[in-house]
Amino acid sequence: MRTPGIRCPACRWKPGAGARWTCVPRCGTVWNTFATGGVCPGCGVRWHRTQCLACGAVSPHRDWYRDPGGEDARDATRERDLALHD
Repeated sequence: MRTPGIRCPACRWKPGAGARWTCVPRCGTVWNTFATGGVCPGCGVRWHRTQCLACGAVSPHRDWYRDPGGEDARDATRERDLALHD
């Protein structure tokens, strides 16, 4: 089973394990939202939208998850194939 990649749908920033979001205006808990699938461990609220810490864009939380064999893999394969033909 493959683990989904996580990246901002707007700028493609990939948050590391140390990235932290704050449950505001709710309970104020600070945590990595992707470690819990968007559920605050302090109050249990499910965040359906996530703000990118790099670009500030707000996107549906589910849109951050990417299949490692999907779009990113196809883009990398295409770039590699194009480079071979240059």
